[in-house]
Amino acid sequence: MSSRRATTIAGSLVMASFSAMLILSFPAGADDQGPGSGKGGKSVDEAPAGVKTTTLLPERISVDNSSKKTAITATVKNEGTKDSGQIRLLVVGFDGLTVKSVQGCSAIAEKDLPEGSNSGFSCPIDNLAAGASNSYAVDATFDLSKTGKICLPVQTSDGKKTFWQQGPVPFGTTNPSPNAPATPLLLGTDNTPVAPGGDELPKTGVGRDLLPLGAAGATLIAAGTAGVWWSRRRPVS
Repeated sequence: MSSRRATTIAGSLVMASFSAMLILSFPAGADDQGPGSGKGGKSVDEAPAGVKTTTLLPERISVDNSSKKTAITATVKNEGTKDSGQIRLLVVGFDGLTVKSVQGCSAIAEKDLPEGSNSGFSCPIDNLAAGASNSYAVDATFDLSKTGKICLPVQTSDGKKTFWQQGPVPFGTTNPSPNAPATPLLLGTDNTPVAPGGDELPKTGVGRDLLPLGAAGATLIAAGTAGVWWSRRRPVS
């Protein structure tokens, strides 16, 4: 075999190995999550003139049926004409959806979580320019035997006002796949449990279906009162 031919074959093998390594290196569930959606979002307190904050969640996510892990991208945008100044984005989990970490954000202490939630992270933003957006990688788990919801409030840095709140909005499926490697979930869909014979979803908390963000959130959405979102917290154990 000529040295030129040997070199060509060796080079082809290296490229094939490199390509295979690239394919295998992408984490499961981190592929296309579909376009971002503001479903379940609403304005609450009046924002400063020229500032309009909104949030986006993926239209679909995928839950690993073995580890229960999933990845979510949370995005906050300023669709206004002026800079936002200091604000913060919160990422809060409910029911079967537990937020484990959010890139660049700090965990909210259990005693400070809103009623009905199980986890949450606070993401400080020094300033969001007009037309700009920030995206955050959210690692979470999803118990497919329950419903699962996520909430994205955008607040002043001290939490006294909430300019925008998306959710709590559910992720779920009406066609569970217990024997598949992963279960795809859609935004705005109540989850059907995968447990055999589970016709009814487990209830968590008092009147779960009537509390969009615990009693505190219901009051905030109805009245738009500054700081009410935090007024009813879990009792310290």
